[in-house]
Amino acid sequence: MFLTPMLSIKSLCIALLLSTCCALTAQNEEHRVRNIVLVHGAWADGSGWKGVYDILVKDGYNISIVQEPETSFREDVAATKRILAQQDGPCILVGHSYGGAVITEAGTDPSVAGLVYIAAHMPDVGENEADDGKRFPSDLSKSTAIKKTADGFTHLDPAQFHEFFAADLSDEQAAFMARSQVLNLADNFKAVITAAAWRSKPSWMLVAGKDRAINPDLERWYAERAKSHKVEVPGASHAVYVSRPKEVAALIENAATTEPTTQH
Repeated sequence: MFLTPMLSIKSLCIALLLSTCCALTAQNEEHRVRNIVLVHGAWADGSGWKGVYDILVKDGYNISIVQEPETSFREDVAATKRILAQQDGPCILVGHSYGGAVITEAGTDPSVAGLVYIAAHMPDVGENEADDGKRFPSDLSKSTAIKKTADGFTHLDPAQFHEFFAADLSDEQAAFMARSQVLNLADNFKAVITAAAWRSKPSWMLVAGKDRAINPDLERWYAERAKSHKVEVPGASHAVYVSRPKEVAALIENAATTEPTTQH
């Protein structure tokens, strides 16, 4: 005769638990940013994001990929802002490598809710990535792999691209990236930041443990200075966004589902 009251209490507890879970899920969905904007780095183009793109789309995100011309820092920032203007709500702005400097400048746009740096530069106002790189020189900066054209554009020697940019990719994939690389104006690396979005917005940094293009210690230093949420991917090359899409997508989704706060 005690079963009915006990079952009623148990049913009530289950109902309350389900109600709480549904409320928390709804709350998480409310804070979830659904738009993601991806910005590639120097000597690359947007196609490298394909693996990350596939995961994020499957998980319900709206993805935009910026194709910077790499003809000037100003034009690369403008190309990014052009895509930001097309967003129908808040977005997470993601940058790889040189793209980190681009999103630092462009990320002050009101549509940007947070910034994710993937093995990227993160300069402050008055700084440029070339000078910041001298704090912790990379293997690439000490090599002969960076070549310059007569009209002032840089590219990586295809014979050394695999070694310094994409050591954890297959020979075939690295060779294709080397032959399809976008030449980057040399002056872009010396472009001075006039507004640092990470000063006012939350940021995340993924450190590539075996990065030879940007010293992992510089990536860690950037993250510490900006008080970024930091994750490290051991063994990953500079092309971590290509070789380790699951880890990169997971960090982006973490940024998209974190309740917005003021960073500084």
